[in-house]
Amino acid sequence: MGALSGAKVEATVAVSDMSRAKAYFTDTLGLTQVAGEADFFAVFECGGTRLNVYPSSYVGSAKSTVATFVVSDLDSAMAALRQNGVVFEEYDMTDGPTTVDGVAEAGGVRSAWFKDPDGNTYAVAQVL
Repeated sequence: MGALSGAKVEATVAVSDMSRAKAYFTDTLGLTQVAGEADFFAVFECGGTRLNVYPSSYVGSAKSTVATFVVSDLDSAMAALRQNGVVFEEYDMTDGPTTVDGVAEAGGVRSAWFKDPDGNTYAVAQVL
């Protein structure tokens, strides 16, 4: 067994404005902020895992998905997020599935992607 094979993994995301990020993650995405916050770090509970957020000058520099939220019903999750103002990305992937109304399906997974106010990309995915 590898040194990290039994370890939990948490996503850590850079943001430009902590107050705006806290409002986005709680009000728009509906996450619960965990106690023990600081001006330089915030932690959000996500179904038994955590999303860590910190201010950085490297904000939005990741070109790939920074975190994936795994849900049991992608359509319901997308509808709720859209009601809160989330806009889903459309992709025409030459080496993968193309999105239709924000959703791509491949390998037994339906996925959709959105960006936070700092341009970080997140996925919402349903395993079929």
